[in-house]
Amino acid sequence: MNKQRVKGAVDEVAGSAKRQFGNMTGNTGTQVRGAVQQAKGKTETAVGKLQDAVQDAKDKVAAQYKRN
Repeated sequence: MNKQRVKGAVDEVAGSAKRQFGNMTGNTGTQVRGAVQQAKGKTETAVGKLQDAVQDAKDKVAAQYKRN
């Protein structure tokens, strides 16, 4: 797991909490900011997963090259 995925997970949780707090208090601005932060976190997590997949592919190619 890379830093991007960790940062994404943190933003997802924080955004969800912020959104829920906005729901409880009726504060639309907080709801929106929370939803945006949550979406940002999901995007960061997806980018992190992609980075991990690319790194795994590079590692497999390098391992294959070393064997040959």
